[in-house]
Amino acid sequence: MQFERNRMYRVKAVAEMFDVSVNTIYRAIESGELDALKLGTGKGTLRIPGWALNAYVEKCSQAAYEAFVTSGELAVEAADDAQDARVGEVA
Repeated sequence: MQFERNRMYRVKAVAEMFDVSVNTIYRAIESGELDALKLGTGKGTLRIPGWALNAYVEKCSQAAYEAFVTSGELAVEAADDAQDARVGEVA
């Protein structure tokens, strides 16, 4: 999933694209995981730049990959698969 780097996205649109709730996106913004810009005074409105969404997707993808690879038995299975692949290359 790639986003136009210079485009600004609404929180609701981002939530729909990721198939999550609007609150999930707001939590990501509040925690600093996802950059956003506040426009206007007072309560204002939030817009999320495309470059921030691309960075967020990459960060989430990397975290998911690391959780999969380094979680207990899966890490051992991955190492065994890699060893089997190396043995197959030698033969």
